[in-house]
Amino acid sequence: MARLPLLGRITSRDYAAILFGALLVAFEALLTLIISFLPKSVIQWFYDRSRSLFHLIVGPPVPKSDEQRLAERIRRAEDFQKLCEIFGYEPEEHVVLTKDGYLLGLHRLPAKRGEVRDCPGVSTGKPVVYLHHGLLMNSEGWVCLTSPERCVAFTLAELGFDVWLGNNRGNKYSKKSIHHSPTSAKFWNYSIDDFAWHDIPDSIEYILKVTKEPSLSYVGFSQGTAQAFAALSIHPPLNEKVNVFVALAPAMSPAGLAARVVDSLMKASPTLVFLVFGRKSIMSSVPTWQSLLYPPLYSALITTSITWLFNWRCHNIPSTQKLAAFAHLYSSASVKSVVHWFQIMRNAKFQMYDDDVQRVTLTSRRTPRPSGVTAYAPLRFPTRNIASPIVLLYGDSDSLVDIDVMLHELPKKNVRVRRLHGYEHLDVIWGENVHKDVIPHVISSLREYCVDPDRLAKSVKMTNGFDVDYEDTSSTNTPAEPLSGADI
Repeated sequence: MARLPLLGRITSRDYAAILFGALLVAFEALLTLIISFLPKSVIQWFYDRSRSLFHLIVGPPVPKSDEQRLAERIRRAEDFQKLCEIFGYEPEEHVVLTKDGYLLGLHRLPAKRGEVRDCPGVSTGKPVVYLHHGLLMNSEGWVCLTSPERCVAFTLAELGFDVWLGNNRGNKYSKKSIHHSPTSAKFWNYSIDDFAWHDIPDSIEYILKVTKEPSLSYVGFSQGTAQAFAALSIHPPLNEKVNVFVALAPAMSPAGLAARVVDSLMKASPTLVFLVFGRKSIMSSVPTWQSLLYPPLYSALITTSITWLFNWRCHNIPSTQKLAAFAHLYSSASVKSVVHWFQIMRNAKFQMYDDDVQRVTLTSRRTPRPSGVTAYAPLRFPTRNIASPIVLLYGDSDSLVDIDVMLHELPKKNVRVRRLHGYEHLDVIWGENVHKDVIPHVISSLREYCVDPDRLAKSVKMTNGFDVDYEDTSSTNTPAEPLSGADI
């Protein structure tokens, strides 16, 4: 394949893909600008037309079931508090000031369903667990499930945990800084490095200060696991404050994406990605499109996009769950943080952000690896130095997880792995059977390592009246075993 002389790192096919992507982004930006000036009546007209189109294709509407009505309530919930109120929980809101001046929103579930605390904002005397979301998400992703027994946050609250849910800088609940306005490019000048240096350790420090506990348990999903891998590896004292790290759909150095256009962008210079998407928030027009499209049509669009990007089919996620959760799937994030993932995938290394974006030369399409001698190599996160016990729960149909590569980069001891048969990435938090295949193993890990587990209940009664005994963690999936780097 011929290469263009100006920038020899990528092929002419890649340039075509980049140009096509840039045109799509420009077209979307133009439409978003136009839509922002439209009156509500016009937006409602587009919404009604998309609804008519959907029913023309799939058939006339039918009366909704109780499950569908609940999914609709969840879809319409405007924020974390409204989502919790649907199931009878009263959350607390907290704000963390990071050492570099960002204000992060923290959510807390300090009590069981229906309980009201007289003194909010203080220690509960319960074991503490901290949940952190994935890329382009926020804390709502943990509580937008259509049944409470499938919600890990609610289940942990019922068992007697003091449940905290974090948010990254720049997302819906953390779009503020004492130094920069979110309208400024400087506000969005952050990557995974900043999550690891500031957001995670500063949030944990705040939580332990409020709860007066010596340590907490960390449960991360997707990028939330990568942030913990990074933070624990560069902050040795932080390992003493995290008694166990449970990684759901763990992310460290994914192999790549299924979409050819995006894959080409990923392998190009990050400078070109910035030229396409800018240097602020990525995909900021998603809420606009969500307001225009009929919810089932929007859900179908998200499913199609996920299949195109990652080759995930989402068969394990019920249609009502997609309708409820996809409305809460997107939250703002910096282009730079996404570029950071592109660098990690391109170089096959869980590395810190590479500011020297001009240095990489790709060898060929079949072997997308940097070649030649370079002036320096970006620092890797020293993940083999992590001392906290680690539990990995991954789906064997998850295209973003290469468990062998991951284990090679982790310590030789205190690492356990559980394979979830037939699970893809999003299935691990929103799948139909997470209450059978995932949550029991999360709880057994927390019981084993948390501070004074005798404070916890042995079973819970969820809102449907069904008693769940979480001391028995058997399931149809592969049992967990302690593994060292190459034992799997």
